[in-house]
Amino acid sequence: MDNELKTRLDILEQKLDKVNKDVKTIKNVFLWSFIITIAVIVLPLIAIVFVIPQFMSSISGLGSTAPSADYTNLMKIIGF
Repeated sequence: MDNELKTRLDILEQKLDKVNKDVKTIKNVFLWSFIITIAVIVLPLIAIVFVIPQFMSSISGLGSTAPSADYTNLMKIIGF
């Protein structure tokens, strides 16, 4: 009986080691899924908050027909 119990305990220990290895693998998969989700979805959303206002201000400047202050100063320096 003692030998049979030892054999069963060894088998259970092997199974437990396998389960432990599988849990670590699943943990790594979830971790990398989280990191990739952050990189692909959240970071671009944060970047959009900063990019859209700058983009809108540059587009609004394209439609104006008045010369900019830099252009006017340049023309004065040249002598026109």
